[in-house]
Amino acid sequence: MTQNATLERPQTGQGASLELTHALTQTVYREARMLDDENYADWVDMLADDLLYHMPGIETRYRRDKTDQITDLTRMAYYNDNLTEIKKRLSRLETGTAWSEDPATRYTHIITNVEVELTEKSGEYRVYSNFYAYRNRNEREEDSLIGNRVDIWREAESAFQLVTRRIILKHNVLLSKNLNIFL
Repeated sequence: MTQNATLERPQTGQGASLELTHALTQTVYREARMLDDENYADWVDMLADDLLYHMPGIETRYRRDKTDQITDLTRMAYYNDNLTEIKKRLSRLETGTAWSEDPATRYTHIITNVEVELTEKSGEYRVYSNFYAYRNRNEREEDSLIGNRVDIWREAESAFQLVTRRIILKHNVLLSKNLNIFL
């Protein structure tokens, strides 16, 4: 990866206006709908060229162990992708050889507890949210993924673009057979 070895830790910032909070909340809801509908072409348009999409693998440790498992980009991660790598993952779905997607998985993303803060950079906003993602495949395969996200969204022309997403799963062990989902 060409990204820095550490992802920025969020700082408590000044809350955004109601209008801005509403606009960004609608943006993350729209993003969830695109992912549910597998509308990846439009979803990719929401991603910035300098995207960092990160979901660290977090080990269960005692509280006294202060190992940085969340922002250290050199540690194991389920996702540690830039825009090119996201596009590569998506292009695999178009090959017809992605066994985990034939038959297709059904998705539902539920996004809640959205908070928007101003950042140090003008035109960039920190968006906190919680998610519940349900997947169903074949007759009886079901997965539920629950967690938190911390995003940076940037104003771009008449929309917002996702610059950074850090996803924290609330699972001790990921039991899914695959991870063919974007959160």
